[in-house]
Amino acid sequence: MIIPKSRAAVSAGVAVAALVSAVAAPAMAGSFYLQEQSARGAGRAYSGEGADRGVASMWWNSAAIARSGREASVGLHGLLLRSTVENAGSSITYPGGITAPVRGLDRANDPIESGLAPNFAVATPIGDRFAVGLSIAAPYNFTTKYAPASFARYDALTSELRTVDAGLTAAMQVTDWLDVGVGLDAQHVDAKLTSALPNLSPALPDGHSSLEGDGWDFGWNAGAQAHFGKLDLGLSYRSSIEHELDGDIAISGLLGPLAGANVESEGVAAFNTPWFATVSARYAVNDRLTLNAQVNRIGWSEFDAIRVSYPTGGDTIAQNYTDVTTGAVGFDYQATDRVTVRGGVGYDPTPTRDDERTARIPDADRWLFSAGSSIKASESATIDLGLTYIAFSDTEIHSDRTFYSGTPAATTSHLRGDVTGYGVVASAGVRWAF
Repeated sequence: MIIPKSRAAVSAGVAVAALVSAVAAPAMAGSFYLQEQSARGAGRAYSGEGADRGVASMWWNSAAIARSGREASVGLHGLLLRSTVENAGSSITYPGGITAPVRGLDRANDPIESGLAPNFAVATPIGDRFAVGLSIAAPYNFTTKYAPASFARYDALTSELRTVDAGLTAAMQVTDWLDVGVGLDAQHVDAKLTSALPNLSPALPDGHSSLEGDGWDFGWNAGAQAHFGKLDLGLSYRSSIEHELDGDIAISGLLGPLAGANVESEGVAAFNTPWFATVSARYAVNDRLTLNAQVNRIGWSEFDAIRVSYPTGGDTIAQNYTDVTTGAVGFDYQATDRVTVRGGVGYDPTPTRDDERTARIPDADRWLFSAGSSIKASESATIDLGLTYIAFSDTEIHSDRTFYSGTPAATTSHLRGDVTGYGVVASAGVRWAF
């Protein structure tokens, strides 16, 4: 039997491994951003949002409300996701260099759960040139669940992430063609995450780690729009937010030399969300047809590491995400005085690296194909509808994780998996002018 250097050393190693494993999802290990912030925008794959006007575009550009008048918007997006994760030779190396296959269920059906994403925004002018707005959004929401006996259990069991973003916005008409805006975001993160911990023999049952944490943090955004007759241009930036989750960690079920590491303690996990830079354009070909295009540069490299601290120690684990460029094109066509139809296509590459992709969010490159419409129900109310099909590229999970690092009990899991899936998003919303 392996005798650790010291009980304290193993306890520290277990606590760090458990916290790092637990915060992988709320630290956004993958493409965690939900762009479903407008039912109108959903119908054209979110092309042209940064250059469009009104509260429905305020998330993408704070200058969008400068000329919108009094307006409110509410939307709900239903995300139906289908996915399969299959074992592709996962193994675990125990102390002494003994490597064995990870036993358990080799297939997970629909580990990425479906859900709902709401959004709300309201704006009102102040005088002739100024406007203020308030938005409530859920930009980062994700849930994955694996069975306790899953081959992926040492990487992830349950990953639940919930966010609420409350934004205050002020906009100004600088000239007859230029608008600018700024905003402040207060963002709350709530997470609950669990995973299994290996004991020192495959004949022993697994241990268990869990983390529940939350916290408020702040960011900012700014934007500008230029209007030249038939052409509208938009430029905007949304800052990265440095988050700290304060929570409780629980480690249980460790046996033998590891038993002293079973613990309940407070812990903190710090990480950065990405920044967003958007360039957008809308061109009115004629009185009925408008073409849209948008390019987003997303600073996922801000999520370079997860920094964990707790009363008896801490650790840093590299994530090495890469910045990505996404894009979309689409159109709006006014079919009648009361009905507008639209469509769009978008591309969103994953920021995860092929050799560092985890099971918590098994992300992949994706194409979006959207269609939608707006129906003017009355002089003051417009109903927006959208339907999007998301085609995920087949991808692979590849993650190596060492537990009890720095002690004779060091154990390394080698997670390997194949992932396939697709998604359908149905969006509905109402805009009111008042």
